[in-house]
Amino acid sequence: MPLSHQDIQQRMKDVPGWTLVDGRAIRRQFTFGSFPEAISFVVRIAFDAEEADHHPDITINWKHVALSFTTHSEGGLTEKDFAGAQKADRVSWV
Repeated sequence: MPLSHQDIQQRMKDVPGWTLVDGRAIRRQFTFGSFPEAISFVVRIAFDAEEADHHPDITINWKHVALSFTTHSEGGLTEKDFAGAQKADRVSWV
């Protein structure tokens, strides 16, 4: 079930650095020291996303990786999206 606007605003406090896009997705760009570090990050989050059966949209541009989470099947943001964002934040510091 999609989160309400009020719930989304509250949950945004838990994911600093992420931006709300059109009220339906959250997005963040990560910058790494090199292209291989960026790819390594993507591989690490891929395993977590597969385990959660919830996959972000990913854009890779040299040493920059942009992630966007939304729950397409629900037409908006759910708790799964915020859990994925928090996991990506933790992985980015490994």
